[in-house]
Amino acid sequence: MEIVRSHRQLAAAAAAAGGGGLGSLPTYRAAPQLEVRLEEFELFAIDRLRVLKGISDGLSRGKRPEDMEKLVSELWKTHMRHQDPAETLNKDIISHFVLRLVYCRTEELRKWFLSMETTLFRYRFRLETSESQRMLMTEFQLPYKALPHSEFEVVKDKLSQVARSIGQSANVESVFFKVPFQEVPDLVASRRVFLSKGYAYVAMSQVVSLVVTQFRCNISKALVLTNRKWTATIKEQEKDRLTPIVEALSNAYFGPDYSQPKDAVEISVKDIDQLAKSSFPLCMRHMLDKLRENHHLKHGGRMQFGLFLKGAGLKLEDALAFWRAEFSQKVGSERFDKEYAYSIRHNYGKEGKRTDYTPYSCQKIISATPGVGDHHGCPYRHFGEENLRAALNKMGVSGHTLEEIMDKVKNRHYQLACTLTFEATHGVSCDSGINHPNQYFSESQKVLRAKNQTVESQSAT
Repeated sequence: MEIVRSHRQLAAAAAAAGGGGLGSLPTYRAAPQLEVRLEEFELFAIDRLRVLKGISDGLSRGKRPEDMEKLVSELWKTHMRHQDPAETLNKDIISHFVLRLVYCRTEELRKWFLSMETTLFRYRFRLETSESQRMLMTEFQLPYKALPHSEFEVVKDKLSQVARSIGQSANVESVFFKVPFQEVPDLVASRRVFLSKGYAYVAMSQVVSLVVTQFRCNISKALVLTNRKWTATIKEQEKDRLTPIVEALSNAYFGPDYSQPKDAVEISVKDIDQLAKSSFPLCMRHMLDKLRENHHLKHGGRMQFGLFLKGAGLKLEDALAFWRAEFSQKVGSERFDKEYAYSIRHNYGKEGKRTDYTPYSCQKIISATPGVGDHHGCPYRHFGEENLRAALNKMGVSGHTLEEIMDKVKNRHYQLACTLTFEATHGVSCDSGINHPNQYFSESQKVLRAKNQTVESQSAT
């Protein structure tokens, strides 16, 4: 497609449709009616994805709010900002709507995109001036007015107590909003607001929680509607033009497609036990142990572990041999061929719709809800403390490192806990964080190959 208007005209049209006319931060209420070159369609999206991926990495590393604010500012300046504010706004709004199209297609994609865009909006809002924040509140049409002076004086002492309890100055802000407590669940959960008769008293410095709640709700609904349009018309109409770009973008930046890693090598059935000891993440070690113990895994476990092995390099023929050898000990070979072989071939794209399924990302595994008798999911989230400590001890993790991992688990930083486990068992730093079990496996193999090469080189000299 060709751009048929100047970039400044595009920015004006984008601002009018996507919001942000009252300030520099858009609200993305509606897609702008623009014509954009395919090259910019993709490049704008890639730059924004670099920002979102940077945010994801920061969160997985457990960065503090003040550090995240600095990180978001640096990421935005590096990848999105232009000398001309109109150009920045143009790129901002177009890239958001391109990625909305990319990430609307599955629940997992929508969940990740919604979380990262909400985090991005939160920190960008906090960097806005107070006047701009007020205008954005108006733009979101929030039905809240500043607390009258008479009512403020009645609760002033209570507000001062809350301020002191969270380490703020006893000099209470003069502008507060009285809102239903369910509108600011994060502030209520962290005890950062005064509650009375079902209402929370929110300071002007805290209104980001009100705005972000509305922003998240709007984007969540929009993603569902976009998915319907994508499924009904866009996917087929654009199959030769936009669809390949959309699929490539989601694979490249949302948990890489580990079904065919560039540096992958084939593994055989006989390699699995040794590789499990050296390079499997805890979730996959646990499922292999349970498979060996029970000669069976339920559907969730077969999917999670089977796709992991596929991504690690286990070919279809070997996968069938591996699962048959285990399951036949409990259900017999004939029943295995009738009831289980089909699903294994299906995962490799040889049955049904011929979809070549990709391994589960950490986010998908963490969000799982294993039932009784299930062994899939994330051990850092789903294990009890005693079982998790025992499992980590078995991997050789103990002492201060173990306590640090358990601290991350208590604070729900499950991927960071897995990252610390990787670093402890491999003796190297993993700055990018662990976001995928097959990434864990791939990075482990790289470390082990490098160590082996070093040993061989020293032996040769």
